[in-house]
Amino acid sequence: MPFKLLMFDLDGTLVDTVQDITASLNYALQPHGIQTLTVERTVKLVGEGLTKLVEKVLEDKSYLKEPVARRFLDHYAEHINDRSAVYPNVRETLAILSGYKKAVISNKREFLSRKLLNLLGLMKEFDLIVGSDTTADRKPSPAPLRYVLEKFEVGSNESVMVGDSKFDIEAGSSAGVGTVAVTYGYGDRKELIKADFMIDDLIELPRILDIASSKFI
Repeated sequence: MPFKLLMFDLDGTLVDTVQDITASLNYALQPHGIQTLTVERTVKLVGEGLTKLVEKVLEDKSYLKEPVARRFLDHYAEHINDRSAVYPNVRETLAILSGYKKAVISNKREFLSRKLLNLLGLMKEFDLIVGSDTTADRKPSPAPLRYVLEKFEVGSNESVMVGDSKFDIEAGSSAGVGTVAVTYGYGDRKELIKADFMIDDLIELPRILDIASSKFI
């Protein structure tokens, strides 16, 4: 059965955002004397949304969660695209896939996801944007994926989730959709092995979809 709907993660899949996230995190932490984060450290922490990210950074200083999160959001909203960049071949691949319905499902808040996609000129490629606050639960819950399936009235066997983290793959598997892991993002390759397919460049996706059309019947 041919696929009709493609769902994409944002950070680490479509856009490399970790430098701006790190800068805003360090800005938020600075008044509290907490050690500066490196980009390499941030990469290992991202993927589950802001609340989880701040909790991981603060560790035993959870009482600072609200002021740090608020300061992060204020800064990040203004500096969301200082150094973020669309990954190679993303624009070209999305153009090739113009015949599909396409959605972004991010653990970044919806207004930030929309802002970033607009600034990078990618918004026009997508029919629906789902953020961490769009539905009651976020990835790895299948809830945001099921929300998208219902919106488009498309079956799970006609849909694919594309992402760079174990949270994307787990959410996709739980929702019963096909899963494609990209290896160039922030996820550990070893944690992506449960995906139906793994690709090193998004330009491989159209070929994979052709192959997979028969696999996920």
